[in-house]
Amino acid sequence: MRESATLEFKQGLSKTYLKTVSAFANYGTGTIVFGVDDSGAILGIDNPEDACLRIENAINDSLKPVPHFSLEIDEENRVVTLTVQEGEDKPYLYNGKAYKRADTSTVEVSSIERNRLILAGENTSFDALKSKFQNLTFELFQDTLSHELGLERLDRNALISLELMNSANEFNNAAELLADFNHFPGVDIARFGESINIIRSRRTFEHVSILAQMEQTLSLFDEYYAFEEIVGTKRIKKSLIPHEAFREALANALVHRCWDVNAHIKISMFDDRIEIMSPGSLPDGITEEEYLAGGPSIARNPILANVFFRLGYIERFGTGIPRILKEYANYTVSPTFSVRPASITVTLPVENSIRITPDEANALGVLHKGLIMTRAEISEASGISKDKTISVLNGLIAKGIIEKIGAGRSVKYTRN
Repeated sequence: MRESATLEFKQGLSKTYLKTVSAFANYGTGTIVFGVDDSGAILGIDNPEDACLRIENAINDSLKPVPHFSLEIDEENRVVTLTVQEGEDKPYLYNGKAYKRADTSTVEVSSIERNRLILAGENTSFDALKSKFQNLTFELFQDTLSHELGLERLDRNALISLELMNSANEFNNAAELLADFNHFPGVDIARFGESINIIRSRRTFEHVSILAQMEQTLSLFDEYYAFEEIVGTKRIKKSLIPHEAFREALANALVHRCWDVNAHIKISMFDDRIEIMSPGSLPDGITEEEYLAGGPSIARNPILANVFFRLGYIERFGTGIPRILKEYANYTVSPTFSVRPASITVTLPVENSIRITPDEANALGVLHKGLIMTRAEISEASGISKDKTISVLNGLIAKGIIEKIGAGRSVKYTRN
């Protein structure tokens, strides 16, 4: 038996264990076993009954508030087991500080994490907190509600119904995020070349409604990854990456990210994939396995989630990952998901069966929709040699992805 995030061994009654009591009460039920060394060897302790009394008194005197716990004695081995239950009255403080487990260690939480514990103890969320800024306008949100739901007027009653305003006419953080202007970070998008050392373009959408951030990001996606293929006499819209998969991943990143972290959602666009990195890891109460399986749903920002659900941008019951996977069901590649302590990354690969070569994808990366460029301009912008650019462009023409305008030395190219 070894120490873990939910199990700690203590040879004696050094009061450092009280930090771990705080950690278990704050973040998840755990056990401390006294009379066992770090290697797991059972040493026992003198007078286990007295040890239990001292442990109980120390917790009652040192933890504020006092968590629920139980003590059990193994008479044969003279070992005392302390089980601490995760509580609802967070944060549980030892000497005025809150702690958490980091693998087999116990560490003090940051100020941001402490604030989250306070919110959890008050059974509220960050998006429900009163906004520091009350002079908000909602022109885009009103237009979106009118278009999607037929709601012609975003008045006080509607704002209260959507939980964006309280009875005292005060806006919360969710309202600010949906407002035409806000003070939060946004979406940072970089379009890369053959490596991360080559940045073709960069756009940042911030301090505007998250609805605007979503629209502008989707527009860039269409510019870089969407095209039309000519089949017979018809033009068929296609995309190198499933449009709905990207849309779902983006909407979930906006709704479920940690908005109390001063960091952007990072979207890295490559010829063969898109990576969407959202600040903040999983909400407390859901494991990585449950997240990847599509449930249960624990909304970090329930007010925002409800608005996006009403608009039809997301599903309420944690179906984000299954919906993304469904969009790839008929593809030869699959998305991947990476959960880290401070971020979640969704990687959406380009479909191989469309048969776009790396050089062709490179050329399409600079020949954006609406642009008309010469071969020389495409060669210079993409870094493809002049001779190779000709064959690349001819290949894209044959596939119906681009078309040639003009003839001779004045020939130019544009996206279909």
